Amino acid sequence: QLQLVESGGGLVQPGGSLRLSCAASGFTLDSYAIGWFRQAPGKEREGVSCISSSDGSTYYYDSVKGRFTISRDNAKNTVYLQMNSLKPEDTAVYYCATTRIEAMCIPALFDSWGQGTQVTVSS
Repeated sequence: QLQLVESGGGLVQPGGSLRLSCAASGFTLDSYAIGWFRQAPGKEREGVSCISSSDGSTYYYDSVKGRFTISRDNAKNTVYLQMNSLKPEDTAVYYCATTRIEAMCIPALFDSWGQGTQVTVSS
């Protein structure tokens, strides 16, 4: 059974950090591009960051550029999202997803999704 499981979410104060993990089971991540997306209440799902399978190149949306870092550890079959300098507007459910399409970092191109992990940034 192919599965993605996110973990690492929680409650953090503004300016704090969290590291999210996306672990795959039933398949290997190294042949897939991986994306992190988020959805806040009442809002559409939006892109956060993506990492390619071919050369490890990364893409960040402007809202997180300079604060978040995406990385992958193929030996552990896991992708990470290091989130620093968190802001209240980062509050959302964060999802990881996979695609074989090495193109734009948008939800519509990703076809396998995890269940999400809640990130809440509040004092």
